[in-house]
Amino acid sequence: MQWFNPEGIPRGQLLYALGNRKMVMFAREIDACLLCRRKDVNEAGLCRYCYSSLDDPELKAAVKWTSGVGP
Repeated sequence: MQWFNPEGIPRGQLLYALGNRKMVMFAREIDACLLCRRKDVNEAGLCRYCYSSLDDPELKAAVKWTSGVGP
């Protein structure tokens, strides 16, 4: 995929990324956080550090992934 960035995506694009099945699935496939590129990501494609720092709209989008609903 062309969006791969070794520094992760900008935080302002996280809501878009969480709504994009291809982006989340790719992050999970390569086991690299969407934001910081740490290993050991959850179902939303985020590491535990970035997941814990989400604001309300981002958290609602991420919880859809972690609960098995998807985007």
